[in-house]
Amino acid sequence: MTRLVLSLTMFAALSAAVGFLLSGDDRTFDWRLGGGLFAFALLGELARGRIRRSRARSGQSSGI
Repeated sequence: MTRLVLSLTMFAALSAAVGFLLSGDDRTFDWRLGGGLFAFALLGELARGRIRRSRARSGQSSGI
């Protein structure tokens, strides 16, 4: 749970920074870009959790 919160917090900050940096001349936040990047990160974390859960059910281990 802690890894999820830290990862999503980092990606939220990164998405906000990219949204502000690439906002253009009007200096407002680019919601489409920032939100899209955060959505991409959220989907990646959900996929990672789903893979981890399916491995736990089947008894497989990453071996790391």
